[in-house]
Amino acid sequence: MLYEGVVNGIPLPNIKNMTFTASQIALMIQGKIEGNETAAVSSFGKIEEAVAGQLSFLANPKYEEYLYTTGASIIIINNNLELKQPVSATLIRVPDAYTAFATLLTQYQKIATQQLNGIQEPSYISKTTKMGTQVFIGAFVYTGENVQIGNNVKLFPQVYIGNNVTIGDNTIIHPGVKIYHECRIGSNVIIHAGTVIGSDGFGFAPQADGSFQKVPQIGNVIIEDGVEIGSNSTIDRATIGSTIIRAGAKLDNLIQIAHNVEVGNNTVIAAQSGVSGSTKLGKNVMIGGQVGIVGHLQIADGSKINAQSGVSKSIKTPNTAVTGSPAFDYTAALRSQAVARNLPEMEKRIKELETLVKQLLAGNTITQ
Repeated sequence: MLYEGVVNGIPLPNIKNMTFTASQIALMIQGKIEGNETAAVSSFGKIEEAVAGQLSFLANPKYEEYLYTTGASIIIINNNLELKQPVSATLIRVPDAYTAFATLLTQYQKIATQQLNGIQEPSYISKTTKMGTQVFIGAFVYTGENVQIGNNVKLFPQVYIGNNVTIGDNTIIHPGVKIYHECRIGSNVIIHAGTVIGSDGFGFAPQADGSFQKVPQIGNVIIEDGVEIGSNSTIDRATIGSTIIRAGAKLDNLIQIAHNVEVGNNTVIAAQSGVSGSTKLGKNVMIGGQVGIVGHLQIADGSKINAQSGVSKSIKTPNTAVTGSPAFDYTAALRSQAVARNLPEMEKRIKELETLVKQLLAGNTITQ
């Protein structure tokens, strides 16, 4: 079940009861049908577990064996897949089955969320809040003064929106998200439960007596269009200016983005990673899980940072891959690891050479 319930006394349908035919699905994903165009599905299933009435897909060749045994009624496959035996399901061929399946799920979710509109009670919506059409406000939502909410925005229960926040069209903000004052959220953004946008950056000035004086954080956070942020992540507001997440970036769960950081277009960051203050990540950067990046660095476009790496220096050459802590060139790191595995054997050979050298220096005859 995605979303169902009652808004303003009107029951929302359970969208799992909705049925789609192969021809409708093919139209949505620009696919070519092989089999029964009227075959219908009402839910999704993994190819190894799917039953009649479900839609599945095959993108990874390691699961091809299930293509011939699955109970799924419709399966999305790649254009270049050559069948080894007959398939009972209706097939829809596309250039990239994984992307097509993602597109279909996106459409499916849109149908779900578009049914939600109206304001649930109790909630607090300030008199100066401006809302577009088809907006959904869940129970216990709070909006501050001069908030601007675009068309088809969905705010789920217990969302907090501070003063002067703007939210673009078609944005979805899941339960418990907190967006502090002055922050700007673009269109088609998804923010998952528990995330905090615009909390204070970690700024403290050391004092002569050993204490720390707080440096007020008077900037904001700007999240551009098409960004998705996972659950329980934190994006700190800038000391001065803006912390910026550029269009198309994707952040996993449990990520820390510090004050004045800039995350470039279409950059992806996996869970439990942290980026320290004023670091600038380029476009199309890929960052694995549990990566730590120190402050005031420049990370070039297309850089790839392996999981659990610690980055302490700027990466200036585009499309560079690094690993380790401190992080260095990925290929060189693999060679170093190969050498490290051979160290015991190398130590044995060095000791044998030392023995031979001692014999030579002593004028002894060397025997094999």
